[in-house]
Amino acid sequence: MNAPSPTDGPVFGVDIQSGDARGDAPTYALVTLYPDEERLERDAVSRRKLRRLIEQQEPTRLAVDNMYELAADKNALVGFLRALPAGTDLVQVTGANRPEPLSRVASRHGVPYGKKPMQEAEAAARLAHRNVGQRVTAFGDTTTVKVARGRSTGGGGGWSEDRFTRRIHGNVRKAAREVESDLDDASLEYEKEVTEKYGGLSNAIFTVESRSEDIPVSATRNGDVRIEIERERRDGIEFEPLVKRRDHVVVGIDPGTTTAAAVVGIDGTVHDLYSSRTGDTAELTEWLIERGRPMLVAADVTPIPETVEKFRRSFDAAGWVPESDLPVDEKLHRTREHPYENDHERDALAAALYAVDDHMDQFERIAAKVPPQFDREEVIARVVSGEESVEAVLRDLRDDDGGEEDDEEHEERELTDEEQRIRDLEAQVERLKAHTDELEEELEEKENEIREYERELSDARKRERREARERREVNRLERRAERLERERDEAIAENEELHEKLARLKTLWKLDHSNFSDVAGDRDLVAVKTIPQFTRDAVERADEEFGLAAGDVVYLRDASGAGTSTAERLAETEPRLVLKNGNLSEEADSVLFDRGIPVAPAEPVTIQEVDELAVARESEVEAAVDDWEDRAEQRRREQTESMMDRVISEHRADERLEDRGT
Repeated sequence: MNAPSPTDGPVFGVDIQSGDARGDAPTYALVTLYPDEERLERDAVSRRKLRRLIEQQEPTRLAVDNMYELAADKNALVGFLRALPAGTDLVQVTGANRPEPLSRVASRHGVPYGKKPMQEAEAAARLAHRNVGQRVTAFGDTTTVKVARGRSTGGGGGWSEDRFTRRIHGNVRKAAREVESDLDDASLEYEKEVTEKYGGLSNAIFTVESRSEDIPVSATRNGDVRIEIERERRDGIEFEPLVKRRDHVVVGIDPGTTTAAAVVGIDGTVHDLYSSRTGDTAELTEWLIERGRPMLVAADVTPIPETVEKFRRSFDAAGWVPESDLPVDEKLHRTREHPYENDHERDALAAALYAVDDHMDQFERIAAKVPPQFDREEVIARVVSGEESVEAVLRDLRDDDGGEEDDEEHEERELTDEEQRIRDLEAQVERLKAHTDELEEELEEKENEIREYERELSDARKRERREARERREVNRLERRAERLERERDEAIAENEELHEKLARLKTLWKLDHSNFSDVAGDRDLVAVKTIPQFTRDAVERADEEFGLAAGDVVYLRDASGAGTSTAERLAETEPRLVLKNGNLSEEADSVLFDRGIPVAPAEPVTIQEVDELAVARESEVEAAVDDWEDRAEQRRREQTESMMDRVISEHRADERLEDRGT
């Protein structure tokens, strides 16, 4: 990874001036170095103001001699790193886990140094500007972009909540598509994981193989959707050199029409390979500088080619050539475990590896003589390339350190038991908070799932009720259809009966009309009108349906029960004869007799019935009338005699009363 150029913006150098990073109000010496190095700004600032200036000016590098001057512990340092602008790197200019004294680093790189905080801040800024130091990071090169709901989907229920939920999930899907399009346009590699929900997506997570500052997406929260960007957290604090592979390396070069080069560490690790047909010396020189500081330049032939010699002199490095040209089979064997693209890269790589093999014993002897506080690679490089003794190099390095500062160490002080306990508890609280947030998010997702299941259940119940109503309606219609079919069948049967009745009526057509004698012909028939029961309603219904006229023969199927008014109503029609089944009441019999309406039993008369109409033999009707007249004459005589006897009796009774009175 190439570091951003320090000329892209200002460089901040910071050193604690008073107080302690663990306190509430430390003061910092701040030196702002601008790209041209001709202008410096110095200021004493509080922690809050330092953070504000970092946010406003977004320096390319924030340089310190000890990173724990900015944060009390590792967790606080991670939080500080997370809050830095995307383009700002925290640089510890004194090295990585075992930092050197700032005075030694400044002296080695020719940077002015003083013991005052403002002078140390200036030295840190100048060193960072010269790409000296280690980038402090707690985050990897993988970034997570999460597109999720910006609000809960819970509501009052019903169709309104359904539309609300669909809208939110639809907007999340739309935002996820826009993020995906931006990542594709930037040609970034990523993996996508989405959670499908009702109407769209509840969230979409993009794991992007890039730093957050290189991603063309911003963290936002707008109504229905929120976009969160979080860098991948590493297990601990890590360090990266500002310039890639600035350690001491061994270089193998194969000149020719195609120029090739190989960069190998002093431990034999293959760092990189290069080949080009242009033969551009400047291009190869720049490529080598980016990958380290050559201390040994090797070739696979002897004597050393002029081109390789020029590179050796330009880097002030030692040279190496084999005793005789390396055979192809030996080069193939030595490079068998390393991939290369062509024979030129193979030859350059073989030269570098054989040079390392030839010097390995020397490297180990030198390393064994170097004390822990010195850079072993630096001593090895100076001994090999400068042909100095180990003792002379160490003596020179001691002189550069400035005596009394040799033992100066910039390490985090050891914590007390109470402070360690507090740190552990704070870390535990952070873990529990993170776990709580995860559980709350999981709970929200579960609640949303439950609401969706409840909505699906409600919809299923609605469908079931609708289907039940439809089944009931179908059953009702089926029953109605069956009833109509029965009514149809009954109507058909009734129609057939009516047709049969009509056929019979045609033979007895209009029996009550004056032309009945024409229909009857010489068959001795007379029309009879039937009344089922001798009641006033039955008499009136018969009069309405087929008419009761003077001279009709009336047949009472049940003559019992009639009173005076019923008999008078029948007598008004002036029938020719009344045929009866059963006995008339005395009141009805008296009314009909007094009106002169003949009444006769129906048994002696042969009656042929067709519903309410019937026919009888004329001779039998006449006989019944004659019989009634005989009986009526006899009854009148009996009534006259009875009346005479009553009159005589009353007269005699009156006479007796008169006699008694006299």
